[in-house]
Amino acid sequence: MRPLNVLSVTSEIFPIIKTGGLADVAGALPSALAAEGVKVITLVPGYPAVLGTLESSNVVHRYPGLFGGTASLLSGRAGDLDLFVIDAPHLFDRPGSPYLAPDGRDWPDNAQRFAALARAAADIGQGLAPGFVPDVVHAHDWQAGLVPIYLSLAEGPRPATVMTIHNIAFQGVFPPYLLFELGLPASTFTIDGVEYYGQIGFLKAGLQHADRITTVSPTYAKEIQTREGGMGLDGLLRVRAIAVSGILNGVDDKVWDPSADTNLMQTYDRDNIDARIANKEGLQKRLGLSQDPDVMLFGAVSRLSEQKGLDLVLASLSRLLAGGAQLALLGSGERGLEESFRTASIVHPGQVGCFFGYDEGLAHLIQGGSDALLVPSRFEPCGLTQLCAMRYGSVPIVSRVGGLADTVIDANEMAVAAGAATGFQFGPVAVSPLTDAIDRAKALWRDRQAWRRLQDNGMSADVSWRRPAKQYADLYRSCLPT
Repeated sequence: MRPLNVLSVTSEIFPIIKTGGLADVAGALPSALAAEGVKVITLVPGYPAVLGTLESSNVVHRYPGLFGGTASLLSGRAGDLDLFVIDAPHLFDRPGSPYLAPDGRDWPDNAQRFAALARAAADIGQGLAPGFVPDVVHAHDWQAGLVPIYLSLAEGPRPATVMTIHNIAFQGVFPPYLLFELGLPASTFTIDGVEYYGQIGFLKAGLQHADRITTVSPTYAKEIQTREGGMGLDGLLRVRAIAVSGILNGVDDKVWDPSADTNLMQTYDRDNIDARIANKEGLQKRLGLSQDPDVMLFGAVSRLSEQKGLDLVLASLSRLLAGGAQLALLGSGERGLEESFRTASIVHPGQVGCFFGYDEGLAHLIQGGSDALLVPSRFEPCGLTQLCAMRYGSVPIVSRVGGLADTVIDANEMAVAAGAATGFQFGPVAVSPLTDAIDRAKALWRDRQAWRRLQDNGMSADVSWRRPAKQYADLYRSCLPT
């Protein structure tokens, strides 16, 4: 294999800073790609958490002016990650969320902040960092969307570019008067450039100019080319269909390993899955649920939003809880959903337990202690929670969309008889199909031998990054001149 240098460009990376699945992907993929002969260095903004985690660093370049202030490009390591970091206090030295001000609104200068990320990426792509000239620049989501267009405007040789859509609902759309401030000539404000319904579209620009476009599951790659799933970008994606592919995400099987997970009350593997009962008891205690190992315990780890379908869980709650079943919920998001679940925990004491916010340890405990995990998303590019659930022996109940459809084998009669099922799918995404899936899961759970086979199938599945990493490496190499 020809060795490759790849610059990954992302606005968040696990375990340093995380708001969602993008961070998990950006954090886990580099080490998986190393086995494929691909050296990855990741460019990230210099948030306080990032700068505080750098174990050592050196200055690669100083910017006298980068969108409103001086900045430095640093090179260093944080744990197993090789990083470039943009140390620009005027843009990134802010508390809390990478994207939101304390009032919950977008930072008003997000266009400049993430244009700076893209500008630095393009500069590295052009050889700014001695000793590391990338063959490929891999841009993740709208925050890195200007990378391909900045490189297309540059003179001289340039690396190949790959643009990955983790969620097409988030596009980075900004007013047109920012065009020149962002370093974009007037000629780019066209339908073939950054113009998007009269505004500047960061993601749109990336999709227009990248050599290859990927998203995080084959089914989602098809869905975003439809009017219903493309959210205004479907026409562009259909035109560029030959460049679009879907590569399923994996999970970091060192972080998500039930045999060595210190977040669990009791570790276990396929050969001693009965040990999970200690985690069920611990989860029930942690969330104030009745201590009863003989009731079915449903889990949910999710952003509380319409996209994630948690309103459907509320509408299905009476059926879900029938017979004494329980729900353990970890999540945060829309205030109305939080209040509704808080009310449900009061109305159904001992059966509904909620933690609002995010707690990484509790997320692991829910995976290790629940009998089934609910993922009823209206759309889901890939989803990671169902993959973690399979690895931990919690049987996923998922909507038949995106990566959920690609990763979970429905426990229909034939799949159960063939010993292939790993969970339950439902569709369309509505209350009645969800309650039907919950009822099917409850019925099969009572057959402990059949349920054990579902758990074993899920735990046997390879949900790691090994196969996706090979697909990414092949994709990178396909971008290069022969």
